[in-house]
Amino acid sequence: MVKLYLAVPCYNEEEVLFDTTEKLTKKYDQLILEGKITDDSKIVYIDDGSKDRTWEIISGLYKTNKYVNGIKMSRNRGHQNALLGGLMTIKDDCDCVISIDADLQDDINAFDKMLEDFENGSEIVYGVRSKRATDTAFKRMTAQGFYKILSALGAEVVYNHADFRLMSRRALNALAEFKEVNLFLRGLVPLVGYKSSVVEYERSERLAGESKYPLKKMLGLAWDGVTSLSMKPIRMITALGVIVFCISIIMLIYSFVMWVIGNTVSGWTSMTVSIWAIGGLQILAIGVVGEYIGKIYMETKNRPRFIVEEQLK
Repeated sequence: MVKLYLAVPCYNEEEVLFDTTEKLTKKYDQLILEGKITDDSKIVYIDDGSKDRTWEIISGLYKTNKYVNGIKMSRNRGHQNALLGGLMTIKDDCDCVISIDADLQDDINAFDKMLEDFENGSEIVYGVRSKRATDTAFKRMTAQGFYKILSALGAEVVYNHADFRLMSRRALNALAEFKEVNLFLRGLVPLVGYKSSVVEYERSERLAGESKYPLKKMLGLAWDGVTSLSMKPIRMITALGVIVFCISIIMLIYSFVMWVIGNTVSGWTSMTVSIWAIGGLQILAIGVVGEYIGKIYMETKNRPRFIVEEQLK
């Protein structure tokens, strides 16, 4: 049997915690009855500096539910840092960890297949959505575009996989070797290597509350993923600079030929357009390079990625 821990990041999740705990408790009871996990397996809620009653509820559940443990971060650091903080705190207490969001949109019935793959030798099991029937057309388009853009720009990600995954203790110890401050776990975990597999599932509607990943945050996450894992944007700008330089040489030769044959046309339009185009290109290039320099600046500070204020276990 496997000693399983769940890592469940929470930010202002008071509306779903009781229902989530009830569903997870029933699932744990079933898995224990079937002999798939040990009876000292735990559900670990990770409070990412919530402003509502989330930690109060977690503390109450800890006293009344034998499966529930809790970790309280010292302040809000974002989903990725909270999840990593939870994983690193509990990694030595269990055989494997499944990370799942508190709204339970990810299918808890996929646990069975994940555990089966783990016992068959997979160190990492990715939960991958089989379809997006519950999404709006806009959400489906932006989400699929998110993964395609990441892949096109050089970030190694598993298509349609978010942060629903199983990781063994060995894989978690390997992940601990990555010291990046700018976290993008969807890109870091595949870099761990080791044997992996995929479990497909259908994502359901959120139990209550609002999504913590609107379009603005999704775009920010995508940009963090690209700039944390890939040099491709800088290389694209370099290539664009070479192309613009070549065009300028061609235009210089063309202008010289026109001058020789006496077919010059005076005017300021072409000059103005050229100045604006090259100026815009320079600003864009400086902005992208500045983003990388900013990340280097943050990395050199070597600040802690998370601080645990309190742990219930």
